[in-house]
Amino acid sequence: MSAKKDYELSAWSLNQKICGIDEAGRGPLAGPCVVCGVVLRPHVETGFIDDSKKLSLKQRNEAYDLIQSISEQIIIEVISPKDIDEFNIYQATRMANEKIAQQAHVDLTLTDAMPLNDTINHVSLIKGDQLSVSIACASIVAKVTRDRIMEEYDEMYPQYGFKKHKGYPTVLHYEAIEKYGVLPIHRRSFKLFKQPTLF
Repeated sequence: MSAKKDYELSAWSLNQKICGIDEAGRGPLAGPCVVCGVVLRPHVETGFIDDSKKLSLKQRNEAYDLIQSISEQIIIEVISPKDIDEFNIYQATRMANEKIAQQAHVDLTLTDAMPLNDTINHVSLIKGDQLSVSIACASIVAKVTRDRIMEEYDEMYPQYGFKKHKGYPTVLHYEAIEKYGVLPIHRRSFKLFKQPTLF
């Protein structure tokens, strides 16, 4: 089942532009958070596009290529671990959402459960990547972009296993931090060492 187009169809019928925004990488211990905004061309066929978490790697890469060809605008903000530590992950993500919304110059911005400044005409949707195909597209582009960044880090720091866990808090990742130490790409405001259990 593909993501819904109700918001998009309504906007397009009024000759309005709509931007969907989503991010990938709020939870990892390492690497950036990538926020993406997508403005689709009106009345495009979006096919099998769905929430990035529901797609296989092959489907995600195919969807990523499709999105490049059916979009008027794709805006990407890469939030560094340093900025995440300075502003906290929520505020840093919110700031990136607002920056993208302002750059897009559209009639309506849709976010995935991210309320923005009142000066921005937007709707914050719970499970937005299921309710809006624009958000679903942004989710896919953000995820593919971030995964590719983490694969580059894997080549720089092969002993950490970034290609496998993409910086998320897995047993393998915690063990690598314990063994090899904290890297410049780690988020120091996150719990980087697994807490020992008392029992």
